[in-house]
Amino acid sequence: MKTLLLTFLLSVTLAGSPIYDFKAPGLDGKTIDFSAFKGKKILIVNTASKCGLTPQYDELEKLYEEHKDKLVIVGFPANNFAQQEPGTNQEIAEFCKKNYGVTFPVAEKVSVKGDDIAPIFKYLVDEAAKKGIKDPITWNFTKFLVDEKGELITVFSPKTKPLSEEVLKYLN
Repeated sequence: MKTLLLTFLLSVTLAGSPIYDFKAPGLDGKTIDFSAFKGKKILIVNTASKCGLTPQYDELEKLYEEHKDKLVIVGFPANNFAQQEPGTNQEIAEFCKKNYGVTFPVAEKVSVKGDDIAPIFKYLVDEAAKKGIKDPITWNFTKFLVDEKGELITVFSPKTKPLSEEVLKYLN
């Protein structure tokens, strides 16, 4: 019995966080493999091209450039709020590059709410609920911060700017 318990505990410890099990097709045609981000913080953001908060792409890119040694930002375009991400994956990729020079990984468009919620967002919403954060995705540009071990640290509201002290305190 002790051996069985020890084996279970060891397998859970070695397996790491479930966040590292996720993969997503990227807008660049490559797979975004979250297991490649072990040892770095990850900021996961649901984005939209036609939102009043879209200029946050600029700050997200600056944050990524300034901290990419210890932080990965992954954008997930979503059309869940007021149809503010109506474009195709190709149109979204062109928009991000042309208007904001985005170099951080951006996934293909997903759903972040409802019955067709993408598995990674279902996972993040469930993890947020464990921290007492109910229904965290209220609009575009909600930000989930995951630590170097793959555990959710916190969720930032859509209006929290990426270069705000509220975000930067976790990176300094």
